[in-house]
Amino acid sequence: MADSIDLDTLLGNGAGELFDVQTNAAGPQGSLPLTEEMLLNSPSGDLFALSQNVGMGWNPGDLNRKQVLILSTQGGIRAEDGTPIALGYHTGHWEVGLLMQAAAKELKEHQALPFAGYVTDPCDGRSQGTTAMFDSLPYRNDAAQVFRRLIRSLPTRHGVIGVATCDKGLPAMMMAIAGTPDLPCVLVPGGVTLPPTHGEDAAKIQTIGARFAHGELTLREAAELGCAACATPGGGCQFLGTAATSQVVGEALGLSLPHSALAPSGQPIWLEMARASARALLNLQERKLTTRDILTPDALHNAMVVFAAFGGSTNLLLHLPAIAHAAGLPRPTVDDWMAVNRQVPRLVSVLPNGPENHPTVRVFLAGGVPEVMLHLRKLGLLRLNALTATGHTLGEVLDWWEHSERRTRLRQLLLDRDGVAPDEVIMSPEQARERGLTSTITFPRGNLAPDGAVIKSTSIDPSVVDADGVYRLLGRARVFTRERDAMKAVKSHGEDRILPNDIVVMICGGPFGTGMEETYQITSALKHLKWGKQVAVLTDARFSGVSTGACIGHVGPEALAGGPIGKVLDGDRIQITIDRNNLVGSVDLVGEGDLIYGPEEGTRVLARRNLRPDLSPHPSLPGDTRLWAALQQVSGGTWGGCVYGVDQVVDALAEYRVLKDRYASEQAPENSIALGEL
Repeated sequence: MADSIDLDTLLGNGAGELFDVQTNAAGPQGSLPLTEEMLLNSPSGDLFALSQNVGMGWNPGDLNRKQVLILSTQGGIRAEDGTPIALGYHTGHWEVGLLMQAAAKELKEHQALPFAGYVTDPCDGRSQGTTAMFDSLPYRNDAAQVFRRLIRSLPTRHGVIGVATCDKGLPAMMMAIAGTPDLPCVLVPGGVTLPPTHGEDAAKIQTIGARFAHGELTLREAAELGCAACATPGGGCQFLGTAATSQVVGEALGLSLPHSALAPSGQPIWLEMARASARALLNLQERKLTTRDILTPDALHNAMVVFAAFGGSTNLLLHLPAIAHAAGLPRPTVDDWMAVNRQVPRLVSVLPNGPENHPTVRVFLAGGVPEVMLHLRKLGLLRLNALTATGHTLGEVLDWWEHSERRTRLRQLLLDRDGVAPDEVIMSPEQARERGLTSTITFPRGNLAPDGAVIKSTSIDPSVVDADGVYRLLGRARVFTRERDAMKAVKSHGEDRILPNDIVVMICGGPFGTGMEETYQITSALKHLKWGKQVAVLTDARFSGVSTGACIGHVGPEALAGGPIGKVLDGDRIQITIDRNNLVGSVDLVGEGDLIYGPEEGTRVLARRNLRPDLSPHPSLPGDTRLWAALQQVSGGTWGGCVYGVDQVVDALAEYRVLKDRYASEQAPENSIALGEL
């Protein structure tokens, strides 16, 4: 054990200047722009705020400007030249401070007074396979609450600009904006990082461990490819995962400016978006338009339609209902999602769904959200009277986009620079159909998922789909209560190894087990191992937005809530059927070992079985996350967006008190029920 540091060494004797401590200062020069009316009627907080503002260096003569709060998920400490003084958690929040600066300077030039605050966000990529994942989804609710508190804590603000990029920080920002209906608000997406000129994208690179374990990659190759994967320092990952999908959905909701999602971080077109967003915010102020005018049922509909056309992350099934809840709008149900996905064709060829794995920057150059919307408008799928952050309706925005110089020049740039035709990235419905693109998601049910489940059916490898467009697998269950053990089996060469046609059943991964962890290290490994496409995954956890393959998640009820998935045993035979054309599917226990008895008998077998004795929350599950799990459960659960419904929680507590008092009155004092037992 190292010796304790000497206190003189730690605290220092110091040079003379160290102890030259000033005890007062002259203070800012000038005078506050006070009036008799302000002194007589303003709260003391408003008056003291003026002293604080000049104390921080603002010109006293400019204090009566309209105040705008800029919030972001900025992380790390970045020097002026871009070099790191202290690292952030991820590239997605590394450069958003530049967007804040650009917006603030624009506000100042237009006679507004900018303020700024921060709530940094974690990285789901960094958290994969670790206990850090237990805080990932709960963080979203916490951050949204803090953002809203920061907004309310500046009582003199006249508007809000929210800057965010990634998986949980951006949905949290949208929830905060949605919960601020009486102010004008504009969302600024943090953009994307670029892929390496030579190397692997940030999705595939997360499988180097599994590929090395199976001899598909050398140590040197893994080290060199890993070094190059995040080719530029800022922006979300280069694939259409949860971060990119959230940017797309934010724009489709009308909260951010047209063609702002997926802009390449650090480039002039990205910075100009922040300046334009500041101007748009001031325009909304001037016209007395607020978030309530923009975030409407029509906006929610448009976001669901665009999500389906892009083939977005299944995590938006959690985030979009949460945004709707924060806005006081009806939350979309499974039936709503099913109806939209049956109507809307997938039009975008992008990582990870294919058919060509274009990075997200190419989607931006091909026209991004407004280009996809042009096709959707022709199909009559959009509600064009929805208002956007520009102050114009969606129909007016699309009229502008169709004939804009921006559209023409960027689409030509994609062809000139990368040799890629923009219509090969964002396709017409006819071309998409010819290329075999199917609608995005399917919600299978069955005796193992009576409350439903979800699969991004469009991303199942076509080589394992039958000619009629149906994926079918009758496989052996390999059951794991911990993701770590499942990953060991994926990497193994021994008798415990995962084999083709196995179904990896991962349980205790829902809200009560792990905070509904992501399981991307499993799904990504299976995608990039040669035999992985012949394996399916069934779990009560969730998936990364970049997950692909026959991966069924959000299985409900979760194992720890008594769901039948918690009764599955090693060697059980499970039948999975996913119809990618009609978007229907099933997941059923149909046998044991060599005995096949079908779904109906499987239902009876499950009814007779007890839950597995090894079901338990992860021992490292934080108390904070356990509380989150309980609160979201009484507020609608996973299908309701994992939100905190204040009224539902209050009602549940009131009901508990009534039941407790009733029970106590019926019992002798010595038999009074304990809180935990009740």
